[in-house]
Amino acid sequence: MPFTANRDYKEAPRIVASASGMFYRDQNGREILDATAGLWCVPLGHSHPTIVKAVQDAVATLDYAPAFQMGHPAAFELAEQLIDYSGNKFGQVFYTNSGSEAVDTALKMVLAYHRARGEAQRTRFISRERGYHGVGFGGMSIGGLPANRKQFANLLGGVDYLPHTHNLEKNAFSRGLPEYGTHLADELERLVTLHDASTIAAVIVEPLSGSAGVILPPKGYLKRLRELCDKHGILLIFDEVITGFGRMATPFASDFFDVRPDLMTTAKGLTNGVVPMGAVFSHQKIYDALMDSAAGIELFHGYTYSGHPLACAAGLASLKVFKEEKILEHAQSMTAYWEDALHSLKGLPHVIDLRNVGLIGAIELESIPGKVGARAMAVYKKAFAEGVLVRTTGDIIAMSPPLILEKQHIDQLFGKLAEILKAAA
Repeated sequence: MPFTANRDYKEAPRIVASASGMFYRDQNGREILDATAGLWCVPLGHSHPTIVKAVQDAVATLDYAPAFQMGHPAAFELAEQLIDYSGNKFGQVFYTNSGSEAVDTALKMVLAYHRARGEAQRTRFISRERGYHGVGFGGMSIGGLPANRKQFANLLGGVDYLPHTHNLEKNAFSRGLPEYGTHLADELERLVTLHDASTIAAVIVEPLSGSAGVILPPKGYLKRLRELCDKHGILLIFDEVITGFGRMATPFASDFFDVRPDLMTTAKGLTNGVVPMGAVFSHQKIYDALMDSAAGIELFHGYTYSGHPLACAAGLASLKVFKEEKILEHAQSMTAYWEDALHSLKGLPHVIDLRNVGLIGAIELESIPGKVGARAMAVYKKAFAEGVLVRTTGDIIAMSPPLILEKQHIDQLFGKLAEILKAAA
């Protein structure tokens, strides 16, 4: 089982057999409030009828079509709607099947872009400590989580890292974006001096680090990164696999932070998790540079299932639901209540930080000496047994509910967590 302590799991398996709206159900029909939107990927709630019907209709019409040297209408229609959903900040979309594949695709696009412009020496990538960019060898190499790499020896070279922005001493219990740490973006200047700007292809960061435990950027941090990238001719990639499609109560985190990257990787909420799909949004200048070449294939890259008809159907239906049901407006209306409920846990045993932005929250717990992660895992197991699903990374409990949640779901979630934390060892 992926990212699972298999032997521990088999002692007391957690099984879900069905889902609808805000809830999973186990094989006995017991409801489990989904406070994680699956794996951050079900913003519209489970089994939404509009999406279910769209996929059912699609499989009866066109079950599969190759993306090499041919296409199908839904792939082009979805691309147009995605560009529109992005506020027309990008010119092109390239389909993948996951966030990991979207990251590796973006890295390839960056290298191809610089080569097309006569700057093939720009091959170095700058990422960030505690960043997560998937599990392909490209994404794993630029990721800043050592545990994801230590079992695997062969990694891409030419990668360096900015410091992460997590600082409990300065920023604990911040409501929204923290004040301290904007200066950490200036570490890019040090890396430019170390490596020379002419060798650096791109900086890739998550607008906020989700898998590392909801690590938020300080105010102004991302704008400063954009300024420095522009200054040195470096492309900026936002990994929005987690933050895209409403998680910040805006279409993308780039909208929330008012920072336009050159490329943006997405997946998860793109199809509401119904059919695997990812997409790389590209600035028009990158596409134009690749098209300004000799006749033939301009980007030697792609996947068997790129732009799969069923995934396109799910994506189109998801965008329809976002618009017709005013999902972003509803999510925005819930953020203040969400923030207050989360911060009501301050002062409970072992709680050393609470942090939030949009409909994302994290509870950081004091670690048991010599047993990092054990306390949060105990809370996770207890919560699941009592009808609430959360996520853990180390001793951080992360939450990212479907955007359709109501106040009673927030009360249920944090009421139950408060009970568990009061009794936690």
